[in-house]
Amino acid sequence: MADKFDVIVIGAGPGGYVAAIRAAQLGLKAACIEKWIGKEGNVVHGGTCLNVGCIPSKALLEASHKFVEAKHDFDDMGIQAGDVSMDVTKMMARKDKIVKNLTGGISGLFKANGVTAIEGTGKVVSGKQVEVTDHDGNTTTYDAENIVIAAGSVPVEIPPTPLTEGLIVDSTGALEFTETPKRLGVIGAGIIGLELGSVWNRLGSEVTVLEAMDSFLPMVDATVAKETQKLLKKQGLDIKLGARVTGSEVKGEEVVVKYSDGNGEQEMTFDKLIVCVGRRPYTKGVIADGVSVELDERGFIFVDDQCRTNVPGVYAIGDCVRGPMLAHKASEEGIMVADIIAGHKAEMNYDTIPSVIYTYPEVAWVGMTEQDAKAKGIEVKTGTFPFAASGRAMANNATEGSAKIIADAETDRILGMHIVGQHAGEMIAQGVIAMEFGSSAEDLALTCYAHPTMSEAVHEAALAVDGHAIHMANRKKRK
Repeated sequence: MADKFDVIVIGAGPGGYVAAIRAAQLGLKAACIEKWIGKEGNVVHGGTCLNVGCIPSKALLEASHKFVEAKHDFDDMGIQAGDVSMDVTKMMARKDKIVKNLTGGISGLFKANGVTAIEGTGKVVSGKQVEVTDHDGNTTTYDAENIVIAAGSVPVEIPPTPLTEGLIVDSTGALEFTETPKRLGVIGAGIIGLELGSVWNRLGSEVTVLEAMDSFLPMVDATVAKETQKLLKKQGLDIKLGARVTGSEVKGEEVVVKYSDGNGEQEMTFDKLIVCVGRRPYTKGVIADGVSVELDERGFIFVDDQCRTNVPGVYAIGDCVRGPMLAHKASEEGIMVADIIAGHKAEMNYDTIPSVIYTYPEVAWVGMTEQDAKAKGIEVKTGTFPFAASGRAMANNATEGSAKIIADAETDRILGMHIVGQHAGEMIAQGVIAMEFGSSAEDLALTCYAHPTMSEAVHEAALAVDGHAIHMANRKKRK
């Protein structure tokens, strides 16, 4: 029998490593188990987000956006950049360097906070024990007063498009292209598909996105989704809705994809195909047979509002439980669970988790959409302000998009905020904070915003809720 811990966390992704660090900060003896092998053959921390998700994809999105700016937009600002080209190999090397720095940083944080890092595959073998199998096949069993399952998720594969090395890839493979494909197919018009499609579209690929659903970004407010679709189409993304993929065939260095839409059976040929149809919880093998932790038919672990499973002392957080599969949601759950284990009172507000699509312009939202409110029978009032009327947006050459606020018609309480525009992912925090404190639209309207800033669009949208916007004509009469 090995060491005994107050808390053992299975998984060192953004939920797991945060939970372990927080637990250690609160005086608990904590360990974190991770099996991920990095490119250099060593165990690395950070999970999907840091290694093959959030961070590397944003590195590519930023690089590709700067390339497009230099190629097409600098001239408007009087900047003569000449012939601009992209070195894909160098771009990828920079991405890998960022990942390496951050994963190494987590290892340093473990040491600084006294977290024991355990390498191998963790499995809950009883309510108080975790078995770890190292990469040589040796097993060690650890005792723990509390166990936190933070095993994350993996990309969903679909039968019509089995992954084929270098040709049909998932989101991980799409981060490793060594050159820009001429014709790129993307299955799935969700967040990951749009982001990856945007990267390679900016670098010169002819990108076609095949989406089985008839609606575009149904989780986003309808007006914002419509505006986003128009902007992405303008950039060159060919987004085909109602296109259900039925099969694929690899022919040499090409992939022939068959799909059906309103016009019947269709066929397209691509040089590369990315499958981005969602993610599934990685819970298989994490819980031993005979351990009574309950899972649903899709593999998600059942938990209560504070991430407790049905087994006392066993918690689960992040992508392997209900709720949005977002790194920041997992991190906040990790902090909440560590606080609870340490005997503190803690809870999480699931109504104020922001979401961001890091296309250009960015799309960000928090809270309800107008569709949500209508479905719940809530009467709302809304205010919208376009960045085309923003002085800072003009100066930034970033006038596309708008900010929208949804408020309860009776109480004026902010129910949701939705932004499409430059830095939307940064600005949405205003909506998160406002909703956390139960703010009204009037509260934001009475707040003094710095000028000139992109955030003034949020201020004007709040004013517009009651027809009081200053820098655009109001549709409503002032009362």
